[in-house]
Amino acid sequence: MQNGIDVSKYQGNIDWQKVKASGVAFAMLRAGYGRYAAQKDERFEANYQAAAAAGVPVGAYHYSYATTPEQAKMEAKVFLEWIRGKQFAYPLAYDVEESDQAALGKTGVSDLIRAFCETVEAAGYYVCIYANKYFLDNFVDDDCKRRYDVWVAQWAEKNTYAGSYGMWQYTSAGAVDGISGRVDLDHAYKDYPTIMRENGLNGFPRESDNPNGGASAGTPFPARRMVTLENTPLYVSSTAKTAAARKSGTFYIYDGKELNGRYRITNSVDRCGKKPSGANVTGYVNESDLR
Repeated sequence: MQNGIDVSKYQGNIDWQKVKASGVAFAMLRAGYGRYAAQKDERFEANYQAAAAAGVPVGAYHYSYATTPEQAKMEAKVFLEWIRGKQFAYPLAYDVEESDQAALGKTGVSDLIRAFCETVEAAGYYVCIYANKYFLDNFVDDDCKRRYDVWVAQWAEKNTYAGSYGMWQYTSAGAVDGISGRVDLDHAYKDYPTIMRENGLNGFPRESDNPNGGASAGTPFPARRMVTLENTPLYVSSTAKTAAARKSGTFYIYDGKELNGRYRITNSVDRCGKKPSGANVTGYVNESDLR
């Protein structure tokens, strides 16, 4: 478990060297909010540069006001502009919590999440959902919670959210040296920096693309490698003659084992190699369609 913080312009001018010295292992930075370029967080660039200089790895989040999938896609596109050229060792989160969004119901909110997350994920980023426990329980469908990592907010001594999650925001009233006033505190339970490096996500090159080798060198499609499909035939087995469906979007190589010229894929990096395979494998893809 790693201890972290999440910050925005409301924390003002942060002394990141002091933050690092206080034991903070990571930070989630607000990139902005809404769907217009002018809504970029005014401290995002400064926080990103200063955190990097202090050796604090970061992720980023986008606060959503979208009420239609079209608006959510617009938010995703402006968010991608804000993060262009940067590296993030931690996830990129879509923050949904507005009452106007809750009024859309579970289907409406879930459609917003899919519209934003699919757009950002297709650009090579690891995305997650940020919401409080009540919002997750009542306004996010199970498909979204299976498909995307979760950063749950519950300001309490114990996290009682029953679903799976990678991060927990456990208070909004934290105190950290180098920050004036209150700050949100978080725990991260996954080795996100390794996930990003090994899979070439969030601005990191794939280790398999490293000419000097690495953990994935020598294997064309190693486990956990990200692949982008575009109307690609998907089979139910390694020997099936006819495709069961066609898939588009970002997926991951399940275990790196070539079976009759095909590889198994899954829709989440957390499912790679996870047993039973029948519950975690999305299907089989021809190796020729992965190149």
